[in-house]
Amino acid sequence: MKKGYRIKKNHEFSRVFEKGTSFANRQFVVYVLNKEDQPHFRAGLTVSKKMGNAVTRNRIKRLLREALREIGDQLKGEKDYIIIARKPVIDMSYEEIKKSLRHVMGVAGVMNKRYKK
Repeated sequence: MKKGYRIKKNHEFSRVFEKGTSFANRQFVVYVLNKEDQPHFRAGLTVSKKMGNAVTRNRIKRLLREALREIGDQLKGEKDYIIIARKPVIDMSYEEIKKSLRHVMGVAGVMNKRYKK
């Protein structure tokens, strides 16, 4: 993901947690906040220390970034997303992670209509 598409600062995370709405499935929790003044979406990733050591957490974040990059053109712009990984993600393959992420984004209603199944 390009730098402009990332949420990195703590106060930006806090704003999305406080003012955004949350949606979840077994693998992910997604917070969504509308941002009318930005031309594209931004995403922040969170993986708890309970998920494993740094190697495991970084692997999950890499897979999530790649999945977001692939489905990014299907997501509605002008929004901030915070994606929190849950425990089952540890044992999932890349394709399963991408499918689950697409599902939770569909539940959140942020997928473009033409890409829905």
